[in-house]
Amino acid sequence: MNPLIVTLMLGTATPGGGFPVYGDAFADMVNAQDPSLAIRTQNTKGSAENVPLLEAGKIELGLVAGEIATGALAMPGARLRIVTAMYSSPGMFAVRGDSPVRAIADLKGQTVVLGTQGSGLTVLGRGVLDVLGIEVKPIFLEKAADGPAMVLDGRAAALWGAGVGWPGFTTVAKAGGRFVAPNENEIATILAKNTALKALTMPAGSYPGQEAPLRTVGSWSFVLAKPQLPEEIGYTLARAIHRAEAPLAARLAQARETTMRNTRDAAPTPELIHPGVAKYLKEIGL
Repeated sequence: MNPLIVTLMLGTATPGGGFPVYGDAFADMVNAQDPSLAIRTQNTKGSAENVPLLEAGKIELGLVAGEIATGALAMPGARLRIVTAMYSSPGMFAVRGDSPVRAIADLKGQTVVLGTQGSGLTVLGRGVLDVLGIEVKPIFLEKAADGPAMVLDGRAAALWGAGVGWPGFTTVAKAGGRFVAPNENEIATILAKNTALKALTMPAGSYPGQEAPLRTVGSWSFVLAKPQLPEEIGYTLARAIHRAEAPLAARLAQARETTMRNTRDAAPTPELIHPGVAKYLKEIGL
């Protein structure tokens, strides 16, 4: 192996979800910008497993969603650092086109697919339901890819998910499904009780048949680095990610938000950005 090439393992999530799709695109596009980088992807159980893997130094980089990322970065003595913002994740439910469900409250007592146990999306969905006091019969998956079929064949009333280009939503939408998001009063209630979340909008046309924008709540997902990642590697990564912004956006719709500017803006505090990334941001005037 060429000693000048830096191999970095990137933890993603279970097959069939958005993280493996994003991780493959991210690795390909970033590697293409710098011959000294060799990012490799590894399927994991998702955000909840990626954090301890990073902390133990078993992977160099990890995709970590929303509230799990916020919690990991806010821990006393936290040493994980942000390499880049991935994308914002406006969360909502998908139902069949013929479903009687028109509001989140209609899901009370219903069977709902919330996602895999280790997913940050699952944490987000449970949090939304808990704040609103809506009890459902949750289904937790081994693989994210199993969820859409449960809605389409009637085993579940709804599927929770988030973000533009999320595979589960694409499957349900292509089969004539539609989306159910919190109303304005529910959004206000959620944000008042969970300050880690933000009001976000799913743009119109994000999925087949979705003609109007949908306001909801959600959070930012990040690529996080292990504590020991050297400053010079963080700098090289930041430069390659910056150069990869256009080709990555062209390959994957949800990756349009993977920019150095969004990294600066989405980070809870500047100190949580990796030192090498911070150095590059300063160099380019951000």
